[in-house]
Formats: sequence, C-alpha cells, structure tokens
Amino acid sequence: MDLSIRQAVPNDYESLLPLFRQVHELHVFVRPDVYKENSTPVEPEFFQSQLKDDNQHIFVAVLGDDLAGVIVTKEEEVAGNSFVQARKVLVINSLSIAEAHRRKGIGKELMNYIFDFGRSLAVDSIELGVSEKNTSAIEFYRSIGMATKSRKLELKMS
Repeated sequence: MDLSIRQAVPNDYESLLPLFRQVHELHVFVRPDVYKENSTPVEPEFFQSQLKDDNQHIFVAVLGDDLAGVIVTKEEEVAGNSFVQARKVLVINSLSIAEAHRRKGIGKELMNYIFDFGRSLAVDSIELGVSEKNTSAIEFYRSIGMATKSRKLELKMS
C-alpha cells in the first residue's frame, strides 16, 4: 500500500467534503435530536480558518490519487488550579476514512501518525469523544491502545 500522510492544504477542501459529510451523517443518524442534517457540515471558510489556526492540525492520508482519510486535531491547554494539574492535550475532533478504503489499515496509520505528532508536541495526552453507539469505533480505538477516560451521561427532558 503506497500511503502517505501530509498536512491538509486549502485545495483539499472539495475532496475532503465527502469525508466530513460521512462523519456528520453518522452523527445525525445516531443523534438526530442533537445534529442537523446538512450537506455542507464544514463550510469552506471554517476549513480555511482551521488551516490558519496554529493550534489546529488537519492531516490527510493519500493513497494513489485519492484522499483516503482525514484526521482533525486541536491542541488545548488545561489550566491548573487547586484541584487539577495543568495539562496540554491534543484533541481529535474527527477521524474519517473513505468507505472505499476502509479496513486497509489507514485509520491505524493516521492514528499512529497522530501519536507521534502528539509526542513531538510534548502533549500529556491525546483524547477524543466517541458515541456509545459507535461500537466499531470504540473497538478500533481500544485495539490501538486507547482507553475510556470518562463517560458523559444525560437525561433527556423531552
């Protein structure tokens, strides 16, 4: 497999939009009470602003001529106080692999790339959120060494 990983560039937007849609459609399917249907879940201006933000990092997996996957991350500083330690965290906001390229190890390659990237930034941890209903994603993240840190619970009032 001739896979390369590089930083996203402005001209990647059109090729990445289907991957952003894929993630958003899953969110809408799982939680239509929270997420709105939207064929453009990431507007071009927002994508460009992410690329310009020094704390946000978008990497693409390229297989041949195809953008086979994307991972969107953001560095966050947690201020220390009397009850928590100050920490630097790399948050994964989105990971998407094109349907045609799933189960080829691309997600694992992207995550390993991010683990190395996080080490280069000297972050204390790499974190992400995942829906409880997305059992295949949970299984994947566990298989690469990630563990549940906490859970968010809710009581719907309507």
